[in-house]
Amino acid sequence: MILVVKSGGEKALPEWKACFAEFAPGLEVRWWDDPAVDPAQVDYALVWEPEPGRLARMPKLRAIFGSGAGVDSIVADPHLPKGLPLVRCVPEEATQRMAEFVCWSVLALNKGARRLALAQARAAWDYFEPPYAAAERTVGIMGLGAMGMRSAEVLRAVGIPVVGWSRTRKSVAGVECFAGADELPAFLARSEVLVCLLPATPETRGLIAAPLLARLPRGAGLVQVGRGVQQVLPDILAALDDGQLSGAVLDVFEQEPLPADSPAWAHPKVIVTPHVASLPSRRERARYVAGCIARFERGEPLPNLYDPERGY
Repeated sequence: MILVVKSGGEKALPEWKACFAEFAPGLEVRWWDDPAVDPAQVDYALVWEPEPGRLARMPKLRAIFGSGAGVDSIVADPHLPKGLPLVRCVPEEATQRMAEFVCWSVLALNKGARRLALAQARAAWDYFEPPYAAAERTVGIMGLGAMGMRSAEVLRAVGIPVVGWSRTRKSVAGVECFAGADELPAFLARSEVLVCLLPATPETRGLIAAPLLARLPRGAGLVQVGRGVQQVLPDILAALDDGQLSGAVLDVFEQEPLPADSPAWAHPKVIVTPHVASLPSRRERARYVAGCIARFERGEPLPNLYDPERGY
């Protein structure tokens, strides 16, 4: 069996090979652009931002694996083969990493981490009293999938109250859950720190914008770890400037890498991170994909399949 890989650049191929050799020794791992690979002999593909039309030129392809939780760049291919399983890369490690990142982000906002970092950069002893203890601000999590649920568990474990919202009704221990468009305003009114963990769908495009931000309590915090297309960056910066938001951690952007001239880089209330919130190691991803391939070869169902009807 041949697996072609397009993730991390060709320089990452030796690491990918070593990882898959540990978990799937019978799998032949080749680089995406290897001229010696016959596209007609490829069984599986592990990809990030594949060139449109390339996957369609692999007639034997049996399944596609995204190298991240989001598969937006894959489904954007107008020539994507119909009916092939497309698996989102959501190993347990990614869920835990996301929960850790969300907890760190919430604590960073509550403790004034951006102000502290700016003071250190200019060697200034900027003494202030951090305004919030963890238990004093309720965190609202938009999106209660595996990552949202685990994030809620970790936040609650350190004493942070949590409410949640999802498109359909969910039940999470210790979390008051809201659902659907009718209950969104009530959820937002409770969210003193808003965490966006929603998938990219037509309904969520441009959602994190002025109308939604205005429904948050004044001085709320924002943690955006969903998708870059969901946010209107000028609206977020304007809300920070006028005090509707007190701080933001932004891990995703519509254009990545974030351009050097973006005002987000220098904004005194914004922590910018380079889309790393839940990124598993290559070893963790290889173990996940190898396990999926083994299940598929045994005729068992694949986990985390992309559903075109839901859009994620």
